[in-house]
Amino acid sequence: MSEKYRFETLQVHAGQEPAPGTNARAVPIYQTTSYVFDDAEHGARLFALQEFGNIYTRIMNPTKDVFEKRIAALDGNGTLEKRKA
Repeated sequence: MSEKYRFETLQVHAGQEPAPGTNARAVPIYQTTSYVFDDAEHGARLFALQEFGNIYTRIMNPTKDVFEKRIAALDGNGTLEKRKA
């Protein structure tokens, strides 16, 4: 998201775009523990961290990804520190 948004807006919308096809704004909660790989080489690249993607939900999942992006947007320019002062 652009820096033009206020802190309050970033809290709700940063790190996620509306879902294609549905335009749903809410972040979906993915209740899965594992992911399917395209093939063995794809899995090997993911585990070697040569390619970004989901491997196992405790390590990474789409919901957690949005959360991490949102927190980074809020703290990107020391925003959280400024709010504490």
